[in-house]
Amino acid sequence: MKILSAAQLKKADAYTIEHESIKSIDLMERAAQAVAEEIMARWDITTPIKIFAGPGNNGGDALAIARILGLAGANVYVYLFNTSDNLSPDCNTNKQRLVDIIEANKKEKLENKVELLEIMSLFTPPKLEEGDLVIDGLFGTGLSRPLNGGFASVVKYINASPAKVVSIDIPSGLMTEDNSYNVMSHIVKADYTFTFQYPKLSFFFAEHEQYLGEWTILDIGVKDPGGEEMETPYILTEQSEMPSLLKKRPRFAHKGTMGHALLIAGKKGMAGAALLGAKACMRSGAGKLTVRTPECNTMVLQTSIPEAIVDIDPDPICFSQSFDASEYDAMAIGPGIGTASYTAQAFIEQVKYSKCGVVIDADALNILGSHRGWINQIPRRAILTPHKKELFGLISTTRNSYEELERTRELAARQQIYITIKGAFSAIATPEGKVYFNPTGNPGMATAGAGDVLTGIILSLLAQGYTPDVAVKLGVYLHGLAGDLAAVDLSEESVMASDIVDYLPKAFKQLRSQEETL
Repeated sequence: MKILSAAQLKKADAYTIEHESIKSIDLMERAAQAVAEEIMARWDITTPIKIFAGPGNNGGDALAIARILGLAGANVYVYLFNTSDNLSPDCNTNKQRLVDIIEANKKEKLENKVELLEIMSLFTPPKLEEGDLVIDGLFGTGLSRPLNGGFASVVKYINASPAKVVSIDIPSGLMTEDNSYNVMSHIVKADYTFTFQYPKLSFFFAEHEQYLGEWTILDIGVKDPGGEEMETPYILTEQSEMPSLLKKRPRFAHKGTMGHALLIAGKKGMAGAALLGAKACMRSGAGKLTVRTPECNTMVLQTSIPEAIVDIDPDPICFSQSFDASEYDAMAIGPGIGTASYTAQAFIEQVKYSKCGVVIDADALNILGSHRGWINQIPRRAILTPHKKELFGLISTTRNSYEELERTRELAARQQIYITIKGAFSAIATPEGKVYFNPTGNPGMATAGAGDVLTGIILSLLAQGYTPDVAVKLGVYLHGLAGDLAAVDLSEESVMASDIVDYLPKAFKQLRSQEETL
């Protein structure tokens, strides 16, 4: 699914209106109906609803929602901010439709479920109580500068209230993409955001979680006009894409045809990193696995995962020298190897001449961060899997997640490598300059060793002959899916990295079953 810019979203709306031969007010009605249905599914009709509507089309959405909810029997109080006496045409139309219903009810002496207050100058804010539902329709994706003055005060008033808050399309004050120069205290803090058709780039940044709450994409039939103008580097991977990426294992497959993987991992005291990566690799379908590790880790590996071959490093406590790895189909290096100077030298010598697919993780990334020039020696199409701290070693610290993402994207394109920023909606930056956000995973995976498991999964897929782009996308998805399945059974708090490995079979089975139904 594409993640469009504010300008592209506007073009998509215009294209839909033109090619469906509908009016913009009709598209607005679709959006309002979708939000109203979502609200009625979640809240009782007796919930007092207080709607804050701005003068633009987001306000028009809010007014249409007020009308629909009022006709359904809800008690709705609408505050329309028209301080410049300049409503957008569709906002004005929906204002008039709302007024017509209110007047008709008065004429028929019926109970009015909707009240409308149009604010032209001073605003006396209503009391917002714990049982209320606030609908934020002040500003949408067209906002291009920080909120200030009266609107900033309204936002702060909403944020200070105990009421639940729903934002229409995007929390008022939040920019669609780059919020580097925004005033963050002037953004509505929603509990729920119901967004239209496409997710917005700013939804994928950790610092914006407090404003978005739980966000949901509502399909309102907006069409993608395609073409170069609608090309975007940002894409949200969809569940339906994944099953087709899985290879069918040949009937006559054997361990020699399913790939021989090499994992260089573990120093003294870090056998667990090697063990988790090794188990994940074997659970993900590799035919054979060799683990290069110091002798101190031999017993735990051969006892815990007898399926793996152990290749002992000459040094008794850590990875100390490079070796011929030409017999392997893929290599991963880094989990728990440490950052000693001779380990660092062995690492760069090992990877720079590699002819097979390479995954670089953990301490190997820390080594790269300490030797910035070495990244030029990393093979093209290598896969790097940093968490935030390891990433900052490669790109330096940044002001916010948007800048972090752009620097990562530039680095991936410049070096022709894949970089996966691990976390919620793990972002995969590609050599082509694109970014794929992964939809699977949960906070229970914020646990030691989870990254080692991901390394093992991607290593296994590379060894089996998956191309790097497929291996990283499929690997990240499976890793998150296994974590999701584990969290369902165990709770997020109780998930450990080893549980993610244990739930990999269920993750593969789920993808296979989806493949059969397609």
